[in-house]
Amino acid sequence: MRAFPGRQILGAVAAVLALLLAAVPATARQQTEPSPAPPPSTVPALTDWTPRAGRYEFGRGTRIVAGTPAGRRVARTLADDLRAAGHGTVPVTDHGARGGDIVIDVRPSRSSLGAEGYELGAGQRLSVTGATETGAFYGTRTLLQLLAQGDRIPAGRTVDVPRYAERGVGVCACYIHITVDWLENLVREMAYHKLNQLLLELKVKSDTHPEANTWGYYTKDEIRHLVALGEKYHVEIVPEINSPGHMDPWIENRPDLQLTDADGARQPARLDVTQDAAFDYYTSLVDEYAEVFTAPDWHMGADEYMLGSDFAKYPQMLAYAQDKYGPGATPQDAFVDFVNRVHAYAAAHGKRLRIWNDGLTGASTVPVATGGTTVEHWLNVAVKPSQLRAQGYPLMNASYSLYLIRGGFHSDTEGLYDQSWDPRSFEGEKLASAEGVTGAKISLWPDNGRGETENEVAVRLWPALRHLAQATWGDPHPDPTYAGFTARGTAVGHAPGWRDLTRTPLADGTRTFTADGVSFTADVTRTADGYLTLRGQDGCLAVSGGKLTLNVPLQPGVRATWDTCAAGSTLQRWQVRPVAGGHLLVNAITQMSLAVVDGRVVQYPPDQHPPAVWHLS
Repeated sequence: MRAFPGRQILGAVAAVLALLLAAVPATARQQTEPSPAPPPSTVPALTDWTPRAGRYEFGRGTRIVAGTPAGRRVARTLADDLRAAGHGTVPVTDHGARGGDIVIDVRPSRSSLGAEGYELGAGQRLSVTGATETGAFYGTRTLLQLLAQGDRIPAGRTVDVPRYAERGVGVCACYIHITVDWLENLVREMAYHKLNQLLLELKVKSDTHPEANTWGYYTKDEIRHLVALGEKYHVEIVPEINSPGHMDPWIENRPDLQLTDADGARQPARLDVTQDAAFDYYTSLVDEYAEVFTAPDWHMGADEYMLGSDFAKYPQMLAYAQDKYGPGATPQDAFVDFVNRVHAYAAAHGKRLRIWNDGLTGASTVPVATGGTTVEHWLNVAVKPSQLRAQGYPLMNASYSLYLIRGGFHSDTEGLYDQSWDPRSFEGEKLASAEGVTGAKISLWPDNGRGETENEVAVRLWPALRHLAQATWGDPHPDPTYAGFTARGTAVGHAPGWRDLTRTPLADGTRTFTADGVSFTADVTRTADGYLTLRGQDGCLAVSGGKLTLNVPLQPGVRATWDTCAAGSTLQRWQVRPVAGGHLLVNAITQMSLAVVDGRVVQYPPDQHPPAVWHLS
């Protein structure tokens, strides 16, 4: 049979191709094929992403479609956040979905998603499904992070479920006052990164015990507003009044409740747990806090009761314990007895108790009640995490390695990331299993209250917060390098509604401040952390006198002075807050406003004396 020329050419080409392909290993041929697209960048990272062809496009015609009451609540919050993020007004509807829409669905039947997991699918439409309202809400946080990087989202699907139930931050506003604006930023940032628990050790201004209202407190309305924000953003705000140690913010004016040593010296930081009156006092505060906090948890602290001392100096502790538990009892049994009574009181009022671990030293014959008491482990002591877990306590990792202390220790976030730190890594012991571990949290402490300003703390906090979010939600090491991980934070940015608190209302320059018959002229200069210094002829305006608490002059009525200017002095930094008719001058550290009293310029809490309204020229 005669071959046609075209067939001969095709045969020759096929033979050449066969030789070329035979010379190339199969693995090399596979490497030339395009690899699957990586998951979109989020914090926490998406570890279960299945790419698909196409993309989702957010645009002017986008609506949020939700058919259930729970779904509509999530949809309304998402609409608020889209508007705050600059994406315009997106309508919420329960009508049928169309191309470009966002569909929010809460399906209890999707039990595999758990209490906080969600499924997100991107294509012609973008869908978020959760078994609970909280799960659907977290799906919208992922959506907001994706939209922060552009209106086009690659098509794909993910199922995203947290590894740990408790993912948190703890803030001690227990002596110094942290601004509500700063705390609101924190709540929004936590929710944006799927953190769900904020512990606040702080003082609520008391109606029941006005003698305890030394400065540092928050009004009940301020706390109600903050708690409402937390509920909207699925952040449980847990209150703490530390006891029976560290009680000085509450009992410094109640010597009758202070523990007295063998020499008759009263200890203003230690509550006398042997007195029924002390228990009644503490539980009355628990009741008053219940007026504004809605969380099902109560944190009583229970740490460092004998810090700098020991039980031997207080013979009444041993006498109380032996009278109640027999001759074999120890002084620490009196301490544990107080913890257990608070536990019973909290349980009777529908609250679960939380305590720090360092009081559980093994020196007591009476155990701390296990039913519902979560131990937050921060310090390496004789009783190890594995022992606490074996004894039946839910265990939260509040490791010292996660601390951020004003003017002191700062968590080594990069080092923790490089070690693939996760919540099983406690101080003094790493557990082989996560069983019984509820999660982990960062803790912020003001040990040196003037050591840093709020804004300086925030700069250090945000990377640590993102790392903790990653380590408690998913894979603790999703990127080969820490730089790769921090690039995620840069990509997603801050939460919608986050406010840049470093912005100042005044440009640098010379101003004359006048209020209530007092006038001074100063050179106004912005600081690197977003405050202002006021330099006059005799130095820089400061508040530095009076009684110091945690190295901060928190005494109301202390006079403002012109001190030698020092760039590192945080007490010389001021917030100038616009108000009707002028500006307030608020010290960056004490958070008290300047007032004019009998011709003197002094600091006062805003609800104790009307602040001066300064006219600037």
